[in-house]
Amino acid sequence: MRDVIVVGAGPGGTAAAKYLASKGYDVVIYEKRQEIGAPKRCGEGISFGGLERLGLELPKNCVRQVINSALVYAPDNSHVEVSYGKDYGYVVERKMFDKWLAEEAVRKGAKVKAKTYIKEVLKEDGKVVGVRGEHLGEEFEEKCKVLIAADGIESKISRMAGLNTTANPMLVDSGFQYEMTGIKISDPKKIHLYFGNDIAPRGYIWIFPKGEDVANVGIGIVGKSQKSAKEYLSEFVEKTEGLKDGSILEVNSGGIPIGGLMNKMTLDNFLAIGDAAHQVNPINGGGMYEAQFAARIAADVIDEGIQKGDTSEKQLDKYNKKWWEERGNKLKKVEKIREVSEKLSDEDFNFLAKELKGDNLIDFSRGQGLKGLGKILIKKPHLAKYVKGLHLEF
Repeated sequence: MRDVIVVGAGPGGTAAAKYLASKGYDVVIYEKRQEIGAPKRCGEGISFGGLERLGLELPKNCVRQVINSALVYAPDNSHVEVSYGKDYGYVVERKMFDKWLAEEAVRKGAKVKAKTYIKEVLKEDGKVVGVRGEHLGEEFEEKCKVLIAADGIESKISRMAGLNTTANPMLVDSGFQYEMTGIKISDPKKIHLYFGNDIAPRGYIWIFPKGEDVANVGIGIVGKSQKSAKEYLSEFVEKTEGLKDGSILEVNSGGIPIGGLMNKMTLDNFLAIGDAAHQVNPINGGGMYEAQFAARIAADVIDEGIQKGDTSEKQLDKYNKKWWEERGNKLKKVEKIREVSEKLSDEDFNFLAKELKGDNLIDFSRGQGLKGLGKILIKKPHLAKYVKGLHLEF
């Protein structure tokens, strides 16, 4: 019997395995893809602060570009510059980054098995006890003390375990991205974010540089739009100088959770992390940091439970409580800001671009500075009604 089985070798799954293996537990990661890190569903950005909090020092082969600022564009092309005054983060190469995270887990004692399809979650008396699957054509069955679902937004493992992870379709964006080369980038240290209901309804378009003439150019929009995410993105590329003559090296697509934070992510002998538990920043859909942060909390709770001989839902509920205390409540505030932003017209975006400063946008991404946003909204009578949605009083 294994101590812990992890399904999914993304950042959350490998982080959980690394933390638990470092404590001496017998841990295996099963990954359905034949190559960890591919295909990606990500703009590939992560901050230095996030890496520091996670205790990660990246090797050079994982890093494509250093970033020091972002330009956020309104529909009229006015913009707010979010400048950190120094190098602030990386655009990584997920194919290398995810593999490196898996290597780090193995170095701590975990096992990794790619191209493994989990067909069934085993239960006894209604409680999770293991999995049945197929690895490289060979059937297997394995028991464990705790099963971790880290298998992404679809998370069939959670459903098979009996955890309700159903997300409101309106809280899952449709994402589409090109990795392009042969493009013109004025400053590869700057990322670019474009907002507007005509180009990206209830979402945005991003350009994340990966070098002097290479970038991830992508879009995330509400699933029920007049056109597909691919159509909106292709139209943007075709009319944008510096992009329209570029070449497409890679195409990625998929769902992006942008909310629906879960109060309950556990069952007896089971818990979910990362996208499988909707643990993303609701404004930008970023999940690399969130998944690894949650993995550390989960590993501590599982460690305590195994040592006590108790991995019941009651014991693992400490993970729910601790995650909400340390991250969930902050992300809930971010979700409130996103709920307001998705109701704005292009004219409203143009107005805010002239009122907001870069520091405001940094605060909003962290669930802070809500009163500052409220004071700006009440300048326009038709926007004042949204102040209530931020749960503010003046």
